[in-house]
Amino acid sequence: MKNISILGATGSIGTQTLDVIRNSNKEINLIGISANSSVNKIIGIINEFNPKYVAMMDEQSAKAVKEYCLSNNLNITVYSGIEGLEKIASLKEIDMVVTSVVGMIGLRPTLKAIEAKKDIALANKETLVVAGELVMKKAKEMGIDILPVDSEHSAIFQALNGYTEKDVNKIILTASGGPFRGKNIEFLKNVSVEDALKHPKWNMGQKISIDSATLMNKGLEVIEAHFLFNCPYEDIEVVVHLQSIIHSMVEYKDASVIAQLGSPDMKLPIQYAINKKERKNAVAKKLNFYEVGTLTFEKPDLDTFKCLKLAYEVGKEGGLAPCILNGANEEAVALLLERKIKFLDIPEIIEEALEEFKDEKNKEITIENIIHLDNRVRKYIRARWS
Repeated sequence: MKNISILGATGSIGTQTLDVIRNSNKEINLIGISANSSVNKIIGIINEFNPKYVAMMDEQSAKAVKEYCLSNNLNITVYSGIEGLEKIASLKEIDMVVTSVVGMIGLRPTLKAIEAKKDIALANKETLVVAGELVMKKAKEMGIDILPVDSEHSAIFQALNGYTEKDVNKIILTASGGPFRGKNIEFLKNVSVEDALKHPKWNMGQKISIDSATLMNKGLEVIEAHFLFNCPYEDIEVVVHLQSIIHSMVEYKDASVIAQLGSPDMKLPIQYAINKKERKNAVAKKLNFYEVGTLTFEKPDLDTFKCLKLAYEVGKEGGLAPCILNGANEEAVALLLERKIKFLDIPEIIEEALEEFKDEKNKEITIENIIHLDNRVRKYIRARWS
């Protein structure tokens, strides 16, 4: 029996993690859950899984959940705020925490989980983007495993099994290309938010869907891969693969390439991470190669999709530059979803923030400096663009 917590239990990854638990033959036990403000969804999870602990970021939502538990005589402890997320991430009863919250908010709970010696099933890529050096160092010190949940990083993790860094020539991250694959800048000037949210292959939350449309999602994954697999940026290549069947590849020094293939279904990497590389009965749809037919590969257009290019540049620069990039992107995406900016404003906003805060890039990488700089970047962008 594996005891787990889920940070972000009502989001896309969280709900698919619940599906994995349902199909685990009772081998996975849900102890703690968190959400932002989705009271009704959390109550549904409580009724089905009976977790011992719940955390809600929103104070009023926490009160509503607490009242529900009291009125139904449920012995469940309810927390609130970021401190509540930290509690859920570091419960003494759990072996692992699935971090599926979106954005920078996942950093503090992830570090708390590592300090409590809990393994991490990591779906919150921003944690490694802004603090990869800190997080990986702390994980090594505490002797815990960070197991990737992103389909691309899970694929690399699987393809690397049995090999070491010295065997690797390069990592090849695949990208679907998003809803605007093959389009030019002129076309992108007039796209709507609704257009950007229509991912051709994956069913995801709003933020990651916009990131996929700009290719910033792939840029963040490049930085994440650098830290997860200790791979130089020069040896991380992005290939557009429309069918989303090959989830990523590793090229070895003898020119062999090992790829991981599967249906575009996040339950597969979630299951693999939670079970720490142990293969279990399929929860994802099996591939039918006769139906798949053709697999295609293209070079990404870095001139049209500048966010991917920016991520490479910022990753190589290092220091606190990825923190600026991430904060600026998160705020720009929020502004787009609020219909306050246009799609092509996103890379412009990021470039502006990188220039505005260039003197901050080489400051010491500490949790305090990261959080402080992130807040400053967001306030600056809000003041300038909203």
